[in-house]
Amino acid sequence: MRHYFGTDGIRGRVGEGYITPDFVLKLGWAAGRVLGNGRGKILIGKDTRISGYMFESALEAGLVAAGVSIRLLGPMTTPGVAYLTRTFRASAGIVITASHNPYQDNGIKFFSADGDKLPDEVELAIEAELDKPLRTVASSELGKVQRVEDANGRYIEFCKGTIPASMDFRDYKIVVDCANGATYNTAPYVFEELGAQVVRLGTEPDGFNINREVGSTKPEALCRAVVEQGATLGIAFDGDGDRVLMCDSRGHLLDGDQLLYIIAKSRQVAGTMRGEVVGTLMSNLGFEHALQRLGIGFARTRVGDRYIMEQLKLTDGILGGEPSGHIICRDRTSTGDGIVAALQVLAALQRLDASIDELGAEVDRYPQVLLNVRLDERRDIVGLPAIQDALATAECELAGRGRVLLRPSGTEPLVRVMVEGVDGDQVSRLAERLAAAVREQIAL
Repeated sequence: MRHYFGTDGIRGRVGEGYITPDFVLKLGWAAGRVLGNGRGKILIGKDTRISGYMFESALEAGLVAAGVSIRLLGPMTTPGVAYLTRTFRASAGIVITASHNPYQDNGIKFFSADGDKLPDEVELAIEAELDKPLRTVASSELGKVQRVEDANGRYIEFCKGTIPASMDFRDYKIVVDCANGATYNTAPYVFEELGAQVVRLGTEPDGFNINREVGSTKPEALCRAVVEQGATLGIAFDGDGDRVLMCDSRGHLLDGDQLLYIIAKSRQVAGTMRGEVVGTLMSNLGFEHALQRLGIGFARTRVGDRYIMEQLKLTDGILGGEPSGHIICRDRTSTGDGIVAALQVLAALQRLDASIDELGAEVDRYPQVLLNVRLDERRDIVGLPAIQDALATAECELAGRGRVLLRPSGTEPLVRVMVEGVDGDQVSRLAERLAAAVREQIAL
């Protein structure tokens, strides 16, 4: 059982728990021992939060002490680091980010040499090294550090190359919301270089404003801007660029399910669709039914893009994602990539000769309520008898006309309560009742 790693690396409040300079230095050393085998080179990228400078220096010291050389990418999206790790033939890639969390949080994500998330056994091996005393290699074996000057340009060209060269977006006016995060110096240029008129939002990071009232977790600003600007559509990324949401010309938000549906329909029309689409326990039932109408299979996994990728590899599928906007186009890249996914949607609009307004409406989304109940610390209380009784009662009341999901967050001290069904009033009532049952157990 992993002690330090969650479902997506290590994450938390800066200065607390494991998110401290001394721990991150030791983590860099441990990762260097496992991923670099004491040698090789490892790439480091980061998002725009202020603490990234501190943790970049700590990781650098730990990796060099393990004898690993480093290539510093500066501000770079999480999927950008994954891509560059592959092209540099590096031993691994590391991203300093807390994704969609506020600036007070930070974390560390890892990629293998293939640009994939690390398997459990490798994370466990790193944890085992963390329990050992740090020993610096001989001075003659210390790693070296270099900065990659053209990292953004390389990634921009890669993104543009994921759609046919014959396509351009000169007829599109697009609002691009970068959440004051890692996409600020790449995403606008991608769409501009493909011909679109781009209205920028959330592209002035100051170290403290990442995800603040902008981005995919706060899409209201995007939706307003699209209507005010008379734009064709809007695109919102999260702080590290692995999530994307979009809105249509009327300012109506499209979640990851709807975007994944549009991409899947386009792949089917092009004759390139392969395998089942993979979603998670959070994927809307209406999305599943829309895929069924197209004759496309659907499978669910645990929440987390690493589990989606595992299922895609198992079934040789190419498309998967979550409602939150993690979308994996495995025929284009090795991990969830917000910019690449947005480009696939735009390419689909041209291929299907339809607007995003029309295609988004083809997915009838069932009412779904998601409530987060905060804990005093990360612990799994979902299995307590009182909570399980409340869960069973809710499922019985839905009588096959919906779904209930209770799960602890893998990245925050939260219990997530999700209820979905045909009757919106019933869904809201049951979600509140389950959340109250969880709060009651926390108070005991």
